[in-house]
Amino acid sequence: MITFNNVSKKYGSNEVVKEASFKINPGEFVSLVGKSGAGKSTLIKMLIGEEKPSKGRVIFGQYEVNKLSNKELPELRRHMGVIFQDFRLLPKKTAYENVVFAMEVAGRPQKEIDEVTPQVLDLVGLATKKHNFIHELSGGERQRVAIARAMVNHPDVIIADEPTGNLDPINTWGIINLLMKINELGTTVILATHNKEIVNQLEKRVISMEDGKVIRDDEKGKYILV
Repeated sequence: MITFNNVSKKYGSNEVVKEASFKINPGEFVSLVGKSGAGKSTLIKMLIGEEKPSKGRVIFGQYEVNKLSNKELPELRRHMGVIFQDFRLLPKKTAYENVVFAMEVAGRPQKEIDEVTPQVLDLVGLATKKHNFIHELSGGERQRVAIARAMVNHPDVIIADEPTGNLDPINTWGIINLLMKINELGTTVILATHNKEIVNQLEKRVISMEDGKVIRDDEKGKYILV
């Protein structure tokens, strides 16, 4: 499904990703690990088409992402759900309205919106908070709204970029367990994190980055960077 083929990214003279190559198959749960500045977020930006590689190819299914125009990117992104550390929710809308908005943007019919939105909010444990505005929710609840929004259009892959960075340990594991549940339902999950405890307990595939390079790729890996 996803292929990075000899991908590098430079900002001026600063090379932040260096000849990265790996493949991610449908249905995998992959942790992308490394310290801040290792290149994890830049890889994700290239996968979603937010940045273009300076060299190499980024393939997602039928799309060669690095060759897509800005007009073609929305079609690519309909296959992806992205979760960020800072949530990126619409503050003047309720939890329900945030999820609905994602479906409206994707052009879903109203009947489907009315049917699916409550189901997804129930799945992430927010059925009783669906009419709360974002400022009325805890950090963990806000991230659950972000996950609901990311998955509501049935993407092929969920990409989570440091989704627990601002959360306490209890909420952190709530979010990780939710991502695991989504993966068990068949969705590919890419988790970018520098949380060693999470990665070591997951015992899933781990791609380790250091100084812009992929230095390890282990099927059942541990966070072993020093």
